[in-house]
Amino acid sequence: MAKHYLIKNIEGKLFYDDALVLNKQNAFKQIDHKVRINILNLLNKKPMYPIEIAKKLKLHEQKVYYHINQLIKADVLEITEKKEIRGTIAKKFAPKSMNFVLSLKFNGKNINALNKESKQNKLDQFLEPFIINEILNTKIIVGSPDPHGPFKARARDGHYAIELALFLGRLCSISKGYSTMLDVDLDIKQLNQNLVIVGGPVTNLAMAKINDLLPAKFSDKKPWGIAAKNNYSDDNIGIIVKIPNPYFKDKSILIIAGITYNGTRAAVLGLSKYSKEILSRYTGQKEYYCIVEGIDLDGDGKIDSIEVVE
Repeated sequence: MAKHYLIKNIEGKLFYDDALVLNKQNAFKQIDHKVRINILNLLNKKPMYPIEIAKKLKLHEQKVYYHINQLIKADVLEITEKKEIRGTIAKKFAPKSMNFVLSLKFNGKNINALNKESKQNKLDQFLEPFIINEILNTKIIVGSPDPHGPFKARARDGHYAIELALFLGRLCSISKGYSTMLDVDLDIKQLNQNLVIVGGPVTNLAMAKINDLLPAKFSDKKPWGIAAKNNYSDDNIGIIVKIPNPYFKDKSILIIAGITYNGTRAAVLGLSKYSKEILSRYTGQKEYYCIVEGIDLDGDGKIDSIEVVE
């Protein structure tokens, strides 16, 4: 027998549980009784014999048998065990489901369509170029851990790309081939892809090439900082930027970076855990940025929260 499921949309996320489609006439009427609902709730904890149910609910055994027979007529109980007691067969019962559905007409639609419909929020709109039809549609570019670039810098924030990938993995499936590349292994002017760039221009050369095209720019010399409506130089400052790919008009670039690796941590944390705050001003703009400051709330020396500063 094919299983059926009840799907609920809870705060934009889909959750499911098994369900029983009722085909018998008056089935709901036979279930809709205080004692029978109590019996179902009791049996949902563990299968029981009627005599056990009677003791638990402090009811006469014959009354319990009556209500069980009504539930059997509704076809919502199943027998899990039988045993002979003094020449009679005792039956242990359990509910077939705790969710009951009446289906008058079924116009089935692919579950992927429902999933997509339920997720029409700012985050999904913001990530839409990078996730298409539930599939990751981008390359994630991280800085090389070896000395490279004009400052001979080593990237220390590449591991935050793992946290970002885990976040994206909850929203989509990966595409074929590798999704991550090192900045030293590509030329973004030749890479016809959507791009997610992790890390600032000192440690990520891909970021350095487009820095001047951003609505909020990193400084190209010490002291390092970010210039937007205001200037920022704190190590815990990070930025999330989405822009059209300047080299391929039908592609986009998402930048998640910080003044230092702590700032990158703050930016990753902001997008993955505080997207509502990050995208509060987002209404579908082609160019969008948000600057955040990482906060250490529990005092352990590590960033665990963010505050939007611009």
